[in-house]
Amino acid sequence: MATLEAIVELANQTMLERPISDYCPNGLQVEGRSEVSKIVSGVTASQALVDEAIKRGADLLLVHHGYFWKGENPCVVGIKKKRIKGLLQNDISLLAYHLPLDVHPVLGNNAQLAELLDLTTDGPLDSESRVSVGLVGHLKTPLSVKQFSDLLQTKLKRSPQVITNDESDIIKTVGWCTGGAQGYIEKAIAANVDAYISGEISEPTVHIARESGVHYFAAGHHATERYGAMALGKKLAEAFDIEHEFVDIDNPV
Repeated sequence: MATLEAIVELANQTMLERPISDYCPNGLQVEGRSEVSKIVSGVTASQALVDEAIKRGADLLLVHHGYFWKGENPCVVGIKKKRIKGLLQNDISLLAYHLPLDVHPVLGNNAQLAELLDLTTDGPLDSESRVSVGLVGHLKTPLSVKQFSDLLQTKLKRSPQVITNDESDIIKTVGWCTGGAQGYIEKAIAANVDAYISGEISEPTVHIARESGVHYFAAGHHATERYGAMALGKKLAEAFDIEHEFVDIDNPV
C-alpha cells in the first residue's frame, strides 16, 4: 500500500518535468482515498472505464484523456456528473496526463509506439517547436507499404486506413504522432520522410498524402495511445510495490 500523495508526487515529477501548454489540467483531477493498493489504467476516463475500475477494486484510475477540457461546459451535469459520481461514491482518484503523456521520451505514447513497432527514433517531428509532440525515425529493416500496413495491424490489433499511391513502394523513414495528429502531415512532408502515422484522418489529409507522395497510415486514435498510460501505470506500481492493471475499452476510432 502507498499514499496517494506519494504516487501523485512521483507521477508529477515524471510527467511534468518539461512544462507544456495543454487543453486540460494535468495531474490529480479527482481525489479519492488517501491509501492506494491498486491502480487501473486506461486511455479515456469513459463511463465504461470508470465502471471497470470500480469492478476491479481500483483505488486510483490513471488515464490519458481525463476531464475538464478547455472550451467544454464546466458544469458537472449529465454524462460528466455520472462519471464523477461513480469515482466519488467509490472513493477512487482520477489521475490524468494529456500532452505530457504524449511527449515523455520513454513512457510517452509516441516513444512507446516506436518501441512497439521497432522504430529507431532520430529526432523530433517538429524541430522548430520547444517540445515536439511527434517524432521521426527509421525502420531497422525497410518494408513495403503493404508490409508496414500488416505490421501495424498485427501490433495494434486493428487494420489501419492507408493512403498511398503505390503499395509496393519501400518505406525507410517514418514520422509519427499518436492520436488526433493528422494535421501534422505537413511537418512529416517537411521532414522528408517516406511515411507518416497518426491516429485519426480527415478529408484534407487524403489529398495532401496523395499529392505529396508521403504514405499515410491512420492507425486509430485509441489504438495508438494505449501504451503511455500502461507504461506509466507499470512504473508507478513497481515504484510502490502495488498492483496495476491496464483495461482496454475498445474504441474503433
